[in-house]
Amino acid sequence: MTEYDVRYAIGQQEVKGYDTGQLREAFLAEKLMQAGKVYWVYSHYERFMLGSAVPLATPLSLESIDPLKADFFLARRELGVINVGGDGYVIADGEHFELAREEALYLGQGNKEVSFHSMDKDKPARFYLNSAPAHHAYPNCKIGKQDANVLHLGSQATSNERDINQLIINKVVQTCQLQMGLTRLKSGSVWNTMPAHQHDRRNEVYFYFDLEAEQGICHFMGEPRQTRHIWVANEQAVLSPPWSIHCGVGTGSYAFIWGMAGENLDYDDMDKYPPDQLR
Repeated sequence: MTEYDVRYAIGQQEVKGYDTGQLREAFLAEKLMQAGKVYWVYSHYERFMLGSAVPLATPLSLESIDPLKADFFLARRELGVINVGGDGYVIADGEHFELAREEALYLGQGNKEVSFHSMDKDKPARFYLNSAPAHHAYPNCKIGKQDANVLHLGSQATSNERDINQLIINKVVQTCQLQMGLTRLKSGSVWNTMPAHQHDRRNEVYFYFDLEAEQGICHFMGEPRQTRHIWVANEQAVLSPPWSIHCGVGTGSYAFIWGMAGENLDYDDMDKYPPDQLR
């Protein structure tokens, strides 16, 4: 079963007049990780898609949806998969890829038949999905934890010590424009992506997970001098337009997956805004 929602692009002038409900409706993905279902948000920012697949006893198929106007999902797209649940596997045109927790998979343009599977229906895989338009068919590739390019950033003194695991980036695997990675904060650190940044040449989406049910994340967005915030629960995601900053702070420990697409594959291509420049 596949379900999807569509989010249209919204400019910074419009957002200045949005109340809490309108911000959440426009930028928060609240329905991810539904058991026994593939769910997508089709965004008009870079035609980026974020979604999830949680297979139980029955596998789930990657199906095309109407906005794609394509015979199969990856006809003109590439796909990134990161598992945040129990052991599972993905079959792509006969290729079998086992994914343990926090392992990733890149699927290139042209794969016609893709299915998601759990090893144990009582401890199902929880596949987080990102997809972007593709102009070239690059090879499928599994990225294990040992394959990641790891950056150690921040410090305990500024409450933002963290490991950035770059999984689906061009230093690790060839892609057209999709980039994904997983950031985990060290014990006692609560701020992610500080100093805050934006990059006008690509969008970004944050998917938060491993957050206790009674805790929350305050995610900051908007222009650097016109910031807004959205409270986010476990296994929810926030879309960040190219004109928006993105950073957040948690009331407890957590991790998040970042995904980007756009015209520039340079990870460090960003405009940074330290706290004293934010309003």
